[in-house]
Amino acid sequence: MENHHTYRLAAAAFAFAAIAAAALYLFIPAKMPILLFVCGMAGMACFYGMAAVSPLELEKILQWAMYAFIASTFLNQSFFRIHIGFFTIFLYRLLFIVVMALFAAYVWKSRQLPQKWGPFPLKGITIFLLAWFLYGLMSLLWAPSVLAGVKYMLLLGMGMMFVLLATVVMKDIAGTLRFYQIWLGMAAVLVGIGLANHFAHIQLPSSTLYGGPAYKLSYPTAVFTNQNDFAAFLSISFFLYLAAAKSGKIIYSKFAALVMSALCIYLIDLTESRASLLGVFAGLAFYGFILLPARFKKWCAMIACFIVVFAVPLLTGRAASVFQNLYAAAVQAGGPGPLPSNLERLRLLINTFHNLADTYGFGVGAGNMPYYLKYHATLDTHGVYEVHNWFAEILGNFGVFPALGYAGMYAYLLYSLYRLYPSARSREQKMMVEGCMAALAAFLFASISPSSVSNLYFHWVLLGLAAAVVSVSKVAAREARACQNVSLQGESDGRRVEKAVSN
Repeated sequence: MENHHTYRLAAAAFAFAAIAAAALYLFIPAKMPILLFVCGMAGMACFYGMAAVSPLELEKILQWAMYAFIASTFLNQSFFRIHIGFFTIFLYRLLFIVVMALFAAYVWKSRQLPQKWGPFPLKGITIFLLAWFLYGLMSLLWAPSVLAGVKYMLLLGMGMMFVLLATVVMKDIAGTLRFYQIWLGMAAVLVGIGLANHFAHIQLPSSTLYGGPAYKLSYPTAVFTNQNDFAAFLSISFFLYLAAAKSGKIIYSKFAALVMSALCIYLIDLTESRASLLGVFAGLAFYGFILLPARFKKWCAMIACFIVVFAVPLLTGRAASVFQNLYAAAVQAGGPGPLPSNLERLRLLINTFHNLADTYGFGVGAGNMPYYLKYHATLDTHGVYEVHNWFAEILGNFGVFPALGYAGMYAYLLYSLYRLYPSARSREQKMMVEGCMAALAAFLFASISPSSVSNLYFHWVLLGLAAAVVSVSKVAAREARACQNVSLQGESDGRRVEKAVSN
């Protein structure tokens, strides 16, 4: 009876908060004092509801709130906007605040965080993300545009916090599987919107093609700003669907996953994003390597080493010549019109490395690459102020050490998933490990397609999913080893007892 009472209190508190948020958006978007009052009342109601439930019940509420938050991230910036100064709150950002409040309440009530830190399997990633965030805040000291830096750090902090929340909240294979299934379900919605974009020539207001010329309206953008962002998302979703088709038990679900993966490829082709197609090919090559028997993997590794040892020196001179020609073409290109895509991107990279050298490898400051490309560019970029390369964006904004740390974190997730794959016990676990490995490999190449990845939250959702799969798989493997050791110890004790009795 008491449990029902606490659940009713919690439900009433969250219902009040939802109604207050709706009123906030529909009726009083411009009246800041009333807005703050309603927010305060909603916060008090939530605090009262959370205080009334036990830590175990609060943990369940936190899990389901996390699932709702994950689903909302796929809606991007298309629904529910509240403008507060220089920052805009979307639905997923509002749910992020709710999840953070629930997480803080859970930590406060359970008081188990210090005890859980010891066996936590991803301490290195946690420490790196915290160090990267602190370094980003410190970089505001030399950033010329502090406002741009603050906005960038807010986005970065939300992404980093999502990865940490995913590893803490997703405690078992079942929870991580729901996470995976949410991605598949929401990706199907976005694929449907993309098909409507193409066939009905309808664009959402969040797209830069909204209200544009008729010949551009057929490009699929779904809920994203442009077709390149959508293509990068599809290159990830393709492998999650492909892994689901391979590991599915029911023929209808396998067929549906295959159809969705084919639609992802079709839409990527419609976007004309070459980098995303390259990501798909790279991911397929990596996926094929994963599925090879162990003896063939050794042969593939030996052939790769042979190519590196003998072919690379032969091609070094030719590659250097090609790069020099491209560099010269990028430097000498001029005229008032836009440059070809490859020369424009090369100019952006040249500017990025010049700025990195000018700052002695420490970066220009969080979120300040567009400022430097606009006002301090070595080569004119003709009004393009985003780097169009995620790793170069990290390198230019934050410098060498955070970029190396990010590359190390990415490599660690890939390596951990690869090591965990042979020991995956169930179809579902194999599906998640395969899908995450191939998706991470694809994103390495697809990430050069969008103008900037900092505002694409699905990148952090992918890292959170991969980190959660690694975390729960390592915990499950550790528990299995512990049970095996207990069983072996019990058998050994039994044999000693039998021997003593027989003597």
